[in-house]
Amino acid sequence: MSNLLNPDAIFSNNEMSLSDIEIYGFDYDYTLVFYSKHLHTLIFNAARDLLINEHRYPAEIRKYEYDPSFAIRGLHYDVHRAVLMKIDAFHYIQLGTVYRGLSVVPDEEVIEMYEGSHVPLEQMSDFYGKSSHGNTMKQFMDIFSLPEMTLLSCVNEHFLRNNIDYEPVHLYKDVKDSIRDVHTKGIMYRAIEADIEKYICYAEQTRAVLAKLADHGKKMFLVTNSPSSFVDKGMRYIVGKDWRDLFDVVIVQAEKPNFFNDKRRPFRKVNEKGILLWDKIHKLQKGQIYKQGNLYEFLKLTGWRGSKVLYFGDHIYSDLADLTLKHGWRTGAIIPELRSELKIMNTEQYVQTMAWLQTLTGLLEQMQVHRDPESQLVLQGWKKERKEVREMTKSFFNAQFGSLFRTDQNPTYFLRRLSRFADIYMASLSCLLSYDVHHTFYPRRTPLQHELPAWADGPSPLGAPVLQAAQAE
Repeated sequence: MSNLLNPDAIFSNNEMSLSDIEIYGFDYDYTLVFYSKHLHTLIFNAARDLLINEHRYPAEIRKYEYDPSFAIRGLHYDVHRAVLMKIDAFHYIQLGTVYRGLSVVPDEEVIEMYEGSHVPLEQMSDFYGKSSHGNTMKQFMDIFSLPEMTLLSCVNEHFLRNNIDYEPVHLYKDVKDSIRDVHTKGIMYRAIEADIEKYICYAEQTRAVLAKLADHGKKMFLVTNSPSSFVDKGMRYIVGKDWRDLFDVVIVQAEKPNFFNDKRRPFRKVNEKGILLWDKIHKLQKGQIYKQGNLYEFLKLTGWRGSKVLYFGDHIYSDLADLTLKHGWRTGAIIPELRSELKIMNTEQYVQTMAWLQTLTGLLEQMQVHRDPESQLVLQGWKKERKEVREMTKSFFNAQFGSLFRTDQNPTYFLRRLSRFADIYMASLSCLLSYDVHHTFYPRRTPLQHELPAWADGPSPLGAPVLQAAQAE
């Protein structure tokens, strides 16, 4: 307990010095601006009503309400089997986290379904987490996907409870289309603009971060998929009416990740009334707003290339993957869940539970050499207790799916992608205020499995007396 984790720290996957960063780029949603709990309820309700009114789903599904405690980000959904699950970095399903509708699928059924607990590569989601080209899994990486997962599970639950025969692929597509329409038809944008104080969490620290970077002569740009008027009203609310003065380039409705790959779409200027102009863009001017375009044209017009650029976003795939793999930009992931998980990990109950879990694991490995019936009975008791403690540890974070970052013993698939595509990650941009603009982030050397002593060779997690007492018993 003397070595608590800092929820406001910035964590590093790669060594990176801010002294080398001359240009800072930002996504908008869940990067510069954060939303209240009311937004996911709005998205869920609007998409549910679209299912009923436009896709002719049973009106009875209106009884289901959004449960913010049900799902976590990073889960995989098997489109053909209609099950939601958590998968680790090695494509293994965490048993006990597979849900059909709102009910957990027994471990035995999961193992029979997948002929074990491993998901073959050809069934996993594609590069951007989508189910396409034969992939049967969809990975939900976006914070906006939380109501989508919950709605999928609720409709599945209704069909199962009422013995309604349905095609899971059609259900997945209809829910996906309904969630998309909440955005593209402007339902969400109009609701937020109409009651901005209800949906946007005001944070003066966003302006403080931008002002700090501006004071140190850093160039800044914004690339977002959201529309112009929506971004303008939100930024006026959290930063001020002069927010455009802080940015050298502003791009809206960029359609990421296509923005990073499609070389064909030119930029269009948006005037003060939101009207698209038709003149050719020869320069991206400060104070102006541009729509669409592509990164290749952006690089040509700005010359902002390579490791002097640091871009922040919340979506591991759409915001960060292409930038680090294809263009050599440095990347920062905004993971709001990080702060709450670190606070849980700092509690005495969590620390003690994890220490006991490690002790049980050590005892099982050391004492398994005793094959007599009496010893085996004790070992079986420890295995049962270890399973119960693991379940307790999972419930500290989320009763159904546990931590965003870990399964029982491995990193999650979400963390694997985060580690691959983000140089640094943090709970919010406000974490930057604690660091100098010349700070260097050094990743910690984490021991590999072969660099650790075996349980039998190393000390007990709780000390020799505890282990000796357990052995004697």
